[in-house]
Amino acid sequence: MLFKVNALDSFKLHCIDGEIGKIKEFLFDDRYWTTRYLVADTGTWLTDRQVLISPYALVSVNMEKRFISVNLSKKQIENCPPLNSDQPVSRQYEETYNGYFGWPEYWRGADVWGSYPYIVREPEKWDKAGRGGKDWNPDLRSTHQVSGYHIQAEDGEIGHVEDFIIDDDSWTIRY
Repeated sequence: MLFKVNALDSFKLHCIDGEIGKIKEFLFDDRYWTTRYLVADTGTWLTDRQVLISPYALVSVNMEKRFISVNLSKKQIENCPPLNSDQPVSRQYEETYNGYFGWPEYWRGADVWGSYPYIVREPEKWDKAGRGGKDWNPDLRSTHQVSGYHIQAEDGEIGHVEDFIIDDDSWTIRY
């Protein structure tokens, strides 16, 4: 299904054992235009702390009740590597983060999700998901920061970025 990023803004995040906060923004790479992380504002639960949630952990989007289900426990999220919100997400942080959860490294391979054009949800296939291609260096962009950027055609400006439309199957930005 396709969703506008602005429509998902502030959706609650429900994990296995309760609510963990709400969506603050999306981080996407500028090579495949694919959502790599949701930035979760954990509110009073983990005071003054933001955490990243990978699409590997996303289960479903409930538009009616305005929440996204996450296949993680509060303990897993609480113990995940802390995000330094003052700096860009580094490759070193991503390696530590993906290693903590045991997820494949999307930047190892020739396709959107490593060796696959879609998110591999079966852990038994994950050892293969990070093989088969050269590493590439993703530059992660924030949907909040890119909103408002001017769009330039060969013959002049044609507008600005107002929103993003994401496919929740691949978490790729379609439009």
